[in-house]
Amino acid sequence: MSKILDGKKLAEILLAGLRREISRKKLKLALAVVQIGKNPASEIFVREKRKACQKVGISFKEYDFPKNIPSFRLEKEIKKIVRGNSGIIIQLPLPKTIETENILDLISKKKDPDVLSGENFVSFLEGKSSVLPPVAGAIKAIFKAYGIKIKGKKVAVVGTGRLTGFPAAVWALQQGAKVCVINASTKLPSRLTGKADIIISGTGKPGLIRRNWVKKGAVVIDCGTKRIKGKIKGDVDFSQVAKKASFITPVPGGIGPLTVAVVLENLVKLNR
Repeated sequence: MSKILDGKKLAEILLAGLRREISRKKLKLALAVVQIGKNPASEIFVREKRKACQKVGISFKEYDFPKNIPSFRLEKEIKKIVRGNSGIIIQLPLPKTIETENILDLISKKKDPDVLSGENFVSFLEGKSSVLPPVAGAIKAIFKAYGIKIKGKKVAVVGTGRLTGFPAAVWALQQGAKVCVINASTKLPSRLTGKADIIISGTGKPGLIRRNWVKKGAVVIDCGTKRIKGKIKGDVDFSQVAKKASFITPVPGGIGPLTVAVVLENLVKLNR
């Protein structure tokens, strides 16, 4: 049976440290979260970010806009929100009628804890960013805490999304891993994951990663999140995969809470 990677516990430790720093330095920080339209998965993370901000002493502001808001009006509102807060997060995905990159690029470099603006993301790609995309930062933190080595390992990243798969793959490459990326068009993905020392999945497709996809002793990092009948599900068939993996993250309680904590850690770093 595999060892459970407790991201929730690590998140609490990180948040406690941030709370002490914010109090000691008397930092006055405000995090703005912008949501366009309704998205159940996004609402989960918005709620968790609000709770985390309350724990550490960061003001939390939520801005909700209708799905059909015109781009020009949204851009005008985002500019005002950027000016009035220490950091801003745009919950993705945005409606197809809105140019996502144009909106993200309105976030100034020092107010981008999600590392999503074009300038900041390029800086991350070049290895020059002072902060990591939150999912990459969470994976880094959990590997460090549990002594998991990634250099020289075969890593299979399932999913290519801007928030999870893409930054996770880039970070793994930067650490010297041998990375393969799997998307919806990949043929026989289980052949690739079955050879991997580490599997990182972030597709939002519950039960996608099954026991026969995983080699014995692999490390399995589940970044997937989907609400089904009121319960949060990950990408991994946990009960079966846990019998083969050496380490595994649960959902909920794994990468999710740690990712939220890293967002706040990034906010503090950008405002030191």
